[in-house]
Amino acid sequence: MFVARSGRSHGFGFKNLKDFSFGLILVQAVVCLTLLGLVVLLSASRTSPDTTSLFFLKQIVFLGIALAVGISMVFLDLNKLRNLSGVIGGLVIFGLILVLVIGKEVNGARRWIDLGFLNIQVSEFAKLGLVFVIAHYLATHQRDIKTFYRGFLIPSLMIGVVSGLIMLQPDFGTAFLCGTIGLVLLFVAGVRLLYLIPSVLVILSLFAIAVYLDPVRLERIMAFLDFEGNKSDGSYQLYQGILAYGAGGMNGVGLGNGRQQMAFLPEAHTDFIFPIIGEELGFFFTIGVVVLFLVIFLSGLFALRRAPNLFQFLLALGALLLITFQALINMGVATGCLPTKGMSLPFISYGGSNLVLMFLLVGILFNCFRSWTRPAIRKPREL
Repeated sequence: MFVARSGRSHGFGFKNLKDFSFGLILVQAVVCLTLLGLVVLLSASRTSPDTTSLFFLKQIVFLGIALAVGISMVFLDLNKLRNLSGVIGGLVIFGLILVLVIGKEVNGARRWIDLGFLNIQVSEFAKLGLVFVIAHYLATHQRDIKTFYRGFLIPSLMIGVVSGLIMLQPDFGTAFLCGTIGLVLLFVAGVRLLYLIPSVLVILSLFAIAVYLDPVRLERIMAFLDFEGNKSDGSYQLYQGILAYGAGGMNGVGLGNGRQQMAFLPEAHTDFIFPIIGEELGFFFTIGVVVLFLVIFLSGLFALRRAPNLFQFLLALGALLLITFQALINMGVATGCLPTKGMSLPFISYGGSNLVLMFLLVGILFNCFRSWTRPAIRKPREL
């Protein structure tokens, strides 16, 4: 049973020195990644002076919005926000359906709603909405978690609906990420393996069939399996990324001296910004990025044991996994460990929707760290 703890305040709303340390470490890692992203973006978008200024200035605006919403999330009462879980779930479904109807199509995918002055990628915020709703549902029905209907079937349908709508865009990578994190939350909450293991096998089989029936995704898989044979076609992007790592070596060629972003490496400022770091700043900086994401993961993981209830535990875990799993997928793709998939590198890649989402997630984690050891009066049957 989750029990609230109390203690003496050490500043910034923290009641325990360890929680303050976790929060401070988290913020420091995020600041380092964000500043690195801004610096590298100046080089990664350097196809022309106008393009460089445009991308950089837009990212500064996105960062301002992200900071505002992230700081706001720090001071919200998560338990009161929990009462809006039904509204949040409804907005997620409505947004995902709306983007299929009126969404802006780019490269055969309909993932954005064009507001004129900016494009919103609905699936980014759907990830957080799904985690929020699942955390609320599993905490509310904690006593039924071992049952098939309430403990497994209903939350699985929630995950399936959101993931299915995202696949229709199509965005297989984000759908896979949502499904994976959703199943992890079910497992951690205590759903029976008797239900989870067969469902995972079925989902993976259906996902494989969907990839096989989609010519674009199948081509990516085949190019991944035969990297050398497709370096001028299906694996061209990855091949250029590998060249960037090789050119950078241990110390890099220096900021602004890289060549891959000069129209050689597609999406150098978004999905494949990691190779630009490797080329211009070298091996140590690329390892440093990996270490910073590992620090974020471990600081969150160690703090989870202080969660006062199942809802906040699952919400914080989901937020943590959304950050680190996305980073893992991006770096896996950019290094040839995973098939090519368009997914941003958190805090570093260009893009407003993902940057705002990441700061929302950080705000949730920081909110939890500063509140988990506060004295609280709880009703005996509160979950």
